[in-house]
Amino acid sequence: MSSNLHRIQERLTENGPAALLITEISNVQWASGFTGSSGFVLVAPKRALFISDSRYAVQAKEEVRDMDVSIYSSPTDAASFIGAEAKRLGMTELGFEADHVTFSQYERWKTKLAPSTLVPITDFIEPLRMIKTPDEIARIRRACELADACFAHVVRMIQPGVRELDISLDIEFFFRRQGANLAFEPIVVSGERSARPHGRASEKKLEKGDFLTMDFGAKLDGYNSDITRTVVVQEASDRHRQVYAQVLKAQIASIEALKSGVSASSVDGLSRKILAERDLDQYFGHGLGHGLGQLVHDFGRLNATSKDMIAPGQVWTIEPGVYIEGFGGVRIEDDVVVTEKGNEVLTHSPKELLVLPMA
Repeated sequence: MSSNLHRIQERLTENGPAALLITEISNVQWASGFTGSSGFVLVAPKRALFISDSRYAVQAKEEVRDMDVSIYSSPTDAASFIGAEAKRLGMTELGFEADHVTFSQYERWKTKLAPSTLVPITDFIEPLRMIKTPDEIARIRRACELADACFAHVVRMIQPGVRELDISLDIEFFFRRQGANLAFEPIVVSGERSARPHGRASEKKLEKGDFLTMDFGAKLDGYNSDITRTVVVQEASDRHRQVYAQVLKAQIASIEALKSGVSASSVDGLSRKILAERDLDQYFGHGLGHGLGQLVHDFGRLNATSKDMIAPGQVWTIEPGVYIEGFGGVRIEDDVVVTEKGNEVLTHSPKELLVLPMA
């Protein structure tokens, strides 16, 4: 039995509705092994059914694990088919993922899924997904290895006159040549534009004395990596070095603090305390990191208001940043898996300040 499906069924038995309708596609994929873009899962403690439309009939039969597959075709619509299957399976009570269902969907389902009673649930699958299986960690590790290889590849083209867009495109081409997809559109920003945490690559050409921030990741075998490195083009000033050194200090300390049993908010707070030593915390406006897995921004947040607790099997990004308008920005990001004894950093690209091209 799929360990992910089994974990859902165990939780249903312990503390859940009689049955569950999974509709959020990443949760569907996590439970079933399906990689397509449209599907549903009906789960009860002792049985499960994957549902999709005729476009995915062959794919579902090849990919779906440990549950039956049921396919519908036009003119039958998804809600009517799900309702009929739930009735056939005797699922009179159906929990649904309230955070992923619109009000209009709910109103339609109340009629089409009758006589099943719909029960809204929240945070049911997400806490399970935060704890990765060894197989999931292995997939993330391979995606991280590819991100490291990409960084080693792309630094060779960094020199004055190269466009941000050229670098972004080369990152994409590298991943696709390796059989991977982009985890997200790369962030490539230089000079004053590097003060934009999520800036888009532009026609701007690299200039001597620019900070250059590159944030990218690979999606490989369904799982993601997410790495950020900041370098300086050709010549680094004292201010470049001071800002970079403090961000790196905060990042290293935060990784060391990421251990089972501590709170996510305390790790975030430590990074801010270290940046405050140089009065740089005022330029750090986002959270320290997020969960990583099937989604780039998977479940879990490292920020000041997070209620999450760190536990073995979780995978986090650690990415403090300083963004000074009119000067530029620095972000350093690694992917880290929490272990019983501490943690393991999965990304290994150099973190010392690189001034490129090297002499």
